[in-house]
Amino acid sequence: MSDAVQARRTAVYLLDQVLGEERLLAECYAAGALDKLVPEDKARAQRLTTQTLRELERADRVLAKYLKKTTPLHVKNVLRLGTVELCAGGAAHGVVNTMVNIIAKHKRHGALKGLVNAVLRKVAADGPAAWDKLRAPRLPKWLRAPLSQAWGPEAMLMIEQVQQAGAPLDITLKPGVDPSALGGEVLPTGSIRIAAGTQVSGLPGFEAGDWWVQDAAAALPAQVLQAQTGEQILDLCAAPGGKTMQLAAAGADVTAVDTSETRLKRLQENLDRTGLKAKVVVGDALAQSGSYDAVLLDAPCSATGTIRRHPDLPHAKDGSGFGELIDLQARMLAHAWALVKPGGRLVYCTCSLLPDEGECQVEDALDMFSDMAADRSVFADKGVETDWITEEGGLRLRPDYWAEKGGMDGFYMAVLRKSG
Repeated sequence: MSDAVQARRTAVYLLDQVLGEERLLAECYAAGALDKLVPEDKARAQRLTTQTLRELERADRVLAKYLKKTTPLHVKNVLRLGTVELCAGGAAHGVVNTMVNIIAKHKRHGALKGLVNAVLRKVAADGPAAWDKLRAPRLPKWLRAPLSQAWGPEAMLMIEQVQQAGAPLDITLKPGVDPSALGGEVLPTGSIRIAAGTQVSGLPGFEAGDWWVQDAAAALPAQVLQAQTGEQILDLCAAPGGKTMQLAAAGADVTAVDTSETRLKRLQENLDRTGLKAKVVVGDALAQSGSYDAVLLDAPCSATGTIRRHPDLPHAKDGSGFGELIDLQARMLAHAWALVKPGGRLVYCTCSLLPDEGECQVEDALDMFSDMAADRSVFADKGVETDWITEEGGLRLRPDYWAEKGGMDGFYMAVLRKSG
């Protein structure tokens, strides 16, 4: 039975974890934060949490008028959640009473229920009128500064607007499946875009395995690899498997490698649902050996390109581990290159908006390996704009591209060919 109070209480808990403990939502979900909720309430808790994280700056600006003293984080998160709901049109009576009830039952902060009641009643009266006048929330300085430097202030503002709006649902079809069966919009790259909030399992073709969910940007690396029937292809850092399924659907003999047994279990479930085959290996990309016609390396990265789908990331991270990631990417790229046969190719990609994790890595690799060349011709018929192709021959995608359609993940990719 649905319980809106418990859904909101769970959303506050998730906000406490992200903003207080610097935990990603995916970590909280894996630890069972949603396990006791019925499906309807799971969806509600997730929606409320991500919506509040996207609107955090605007909520704090509205609340600043009424909060004159430092407020405990848990109480402030209750107020933030309530403010976002109220300013989005939520019924004042239900929202205010629920938030007061949540605080009233808290062992440490129950005495502040009067504060929560008073503040949220004022927000209900005055907040909605002020809400739409506030600017799109800005990303935290640790992330905003390097992105603004890389792409310019105008692009930065557009990226933040897209991030605030969230992401629609993108779908990759198996070859031969009629795209009209799903409705939605066929994007220039071939992905099908459907409105956010659509129940995935209820869409035509889900049980038959005709398609899988995959952001339009994330679908391009496997497309530009141009897998051929019977080719031996190694997919490194493969889970949860969207690219593996694309390569297998093209007829390639795919080996999918990832360090996470849990994520590979999900990959195998996706393969089973779609009726596709791949060899699934739990292992370290740096420990792989052999010789392949092609290698796809979706290297571990900052994931800064996924903020429109994961608004917790800018708040749970601070950029302190990026140096180690950049070093790991360079080592993985060099090792993956050693696994490519003469005449073969490597697709290097990251879901990052930082040039150090994309353009700079490929520039360094091209300087290091005399038998490596970037092939920009593969982007010619993939539905991308020519000015997205970078100086060194890769492809740069950003959330503000196709902003009028809902944007896309930030991604970088390059097709690197080895001389024969």
